Amino acid sequence: MGRTVKRISLTTWIFIGMAAGVALGIVAPGFARQLSPVSRVFLQLIRSIIAPLIFGTLVVGIAGGGDMKRMGRIGGKAILYFEIVTTLALFLGLAAVNLVRPGAGISIHGSAAEAAIPQTQTSFSSVLEHIFPSSIIDAMARNDALQIVVFAFLFGAACAAIGAKAEPVVKFCASLAEVMFRYTRYVMYLAPLGVGAALAVVIGNKGVNVLLGLGKLIATMYVSSVLCIVFVLGPALILFHIPVRGFYRAVREPFLIGFSTASSEAALPLALENMEQFGVPKHIVGFVIPTGYSFNLVGSALYLSLAAVFVAQAAGVNLSFGGQLLMMLTLMLTSKGVAGVPRAALVILAGTLSTFHLPMEGAAVLLGVDALLDMARTSVNVLGNCLASAVVARWEGYQVGRGEACLAPTAE
Repeated sequence: MGRTVKRISLTTWIFIGMAAGVALGIVAPGFARQLSPVSRVFLQLIRSIIAPLIFGTLVVGIAGGGDMKRMGRIGGKAILYFEIVTTLALFLGLAAVNLVRPGAGISIHGSAAEAAIPQTQTSFSSVLEHIFPSSIIDAMARNDALQIVVFAFLFGAACAAIGAKAEPVVKFCASLAEVMFRYTRYVMYLAPLGVGAALAVVIGNKGVNVLLGLGKLIATMYVSSVLCIVFVLGPALILFHIPVRGFYRAVREPFLIGFSTASSEAALPLALENMEQFGVPKHIVGFVIPTGYSFNLVGSALYLSLAAVFVAQAAGVNLSFGGQLLMMLTLMLTSKGVAGVPRAALVILAGTLSTFHLPMEGAAVLLGVDALLDMARTSVNVLGNCLASAVVARWEGYQVGRGEACLAPTAE
């Protein structure tokens, strides 16, 4: 009977840290302002994850899919679908954050904030040159997420082309990714302290009114998530004739696990099992859903566009439409390296803020409510990847929703 007592989850500790940080910022603002080193240490640990995590997950995603000839057509269709829905999610978030402007009225100042305005005037040729790294070691040392992504794509393609000779390298990258999953988990043990300190510092410096702006951001994220499900993912159900009721029954439990744990990884086993029972062939489920964890993060894409422009608004940086499009392009590429672990989108956000010279204090502010935001984006990620496997199966001519994988009568 003693084993019936449950351990307090990390998400619960996050909420406790949030409450403690708010209370400390209100009751003892002077002391709260002295806690900034705690939040900065946590941010630095998050930044240390960027390079190895992106490199390991992308190389394995590209080169570790098995027989490339067999999976080429499925992979091409999956990547095309991934790009369409994540792009739509990015622009939905961009539209929402410009319409609601949740960052307006929140004063975030950083010494680098003023440097963001010239960044919007950068020419296309200079941006194109910056995408490609001259040294991967230098790119990793600077945590330039975009250059790491490009190198990992090319490196993974080279491993896939070589085949068996590259197998030790791919296995190493798979092990590296697993180690970084665990490393991230260790770092997240410090999240309650980092979150509490971040909120305490912000409220100690800015006052409790900052929560009004963050509440506006949370509401914008949740409403945008519903709109994303209805207007981005919903049409795919209709276009590919996927049974809505059967799909709902298949994804209900993985969706709730993703929402409650804020971890796509926790929902993966049940997602694979349920979608196979839904009628998606095993080889499609086993390829599309794990690949989607790096390439098809609809909820994370939605969040990243909201969060990045939110920080710019809070820092008083008036990004032009062209500058926002450039940021969306950066997010479109760098979000491919977000792993299925709790709060990993902060890794990509931190890299994007650094690339565009926006103040890292913005990421610290978002840390305080990231547990709430992560629940929304993770559940949408899980839903989007389950739907992607069903879409690719229907695109390949399989019937879904009937319990067993079988080809439709019209398929060859």
